[in-house]
Amino acid sequence: MVDLDGLWVPLVTPFTSRDEVDLEALARLAAEVLDDGARGLVALGTTGEPTSLTPEERRAVVATCAEVAAARGGGLVVAAGTNDTRTTLARHAALADVPGVTAALTVVPYYVRPGEAAAVRHLTHVADRSPVPLVVYNVPARTGLGLGAAALLDLAAHPRVVGLKQAVGALDPDTTTVLAAAPPDFAVLAGDDAFIAPTVLLGGRGSITASAHVATGGFAALVADALAGRASAVREHHAALLPLVGALFAEPNPVVVKALLHAQGRIATPDVRMPLLPASSTASAGALDALCGLARQRSG
Repeated sequence: MVDLDGLWVPLVTPFTSRDEVDLEALARLAAEVLDDGARGLVALGTTGEPTSLTPEERRAVVATCAEVAAARGGGLVVAAGTNDTRTTLARHAALADVPGVTAALTVVPYYVRPGEAAAVRHLTHVADRSPVPLVVYNVPARTGLGLGAAALLDLAAHPRVVGLKQAVGALDPDTTTVLAAAPPDFAVLAGDDAFIAPTVLLGGRGSITASAHVATGGFAALVADALAGRASAVREHHAALLPLVGALFAEPNPVVVKALLHAQGRIATPDVRMPLLPASSTASAGALDALCGLARQRSG
């Protein structure tokens, strides 16, 4: 049984002013979120701009995250899915050489839109051959293809598919069906930051949360209280954190997260790589205001 309980942070990829991956800043961020209560790290998730990294940069990011996770006793999930089965297999095979990998985050094939049955076959094919277990990433807004409850439960029955990052933009009937019917050793993780509370209270095991780059302790407490069934405390955390979540996703992820991290002095630049554009001044100010508001609420 793979332990995926808790808060997982999908790390940004910081860049220097020369547009190089800032591995020192990445290591600091990784250590900070683990020290502040995160269960583990997610390397090369959407928040990390993986499609804009070279193969060498991807390897360096994974190696850095693996080193920090090992030193801090945290878990490590590495995103390794693509829309091509052969490339997806190769990226999963490479994880055999990465120490301490908990699981691979494997996205439903995007752009090609092969259909639900074909997507399940692709994911099963990868799970049969991967050296590490899979967490399926269901995010139809990005892939153009969502998996319904029946398909997700079929995948949950596979011994090498250990979890699901569910990011469908709602707590919909498919999600609640999976939460009710999934095997006990299958972890449903909230993939939309605004739906952590209901997902975990209904049987989810944690979350993969980009907003937790900041206020990590608050998000960790939200997940912990939800796992323990402390509904009143969960409501308080949810209400306090929701404005920050909204502000950080006011523009395409991760541009506002990076802007806020830069404003805090935690990364050298707020830069993203094209085709993304940096966060607007309005969105950056909104995120900083939301974070300050959260701090005032806590201090009061």
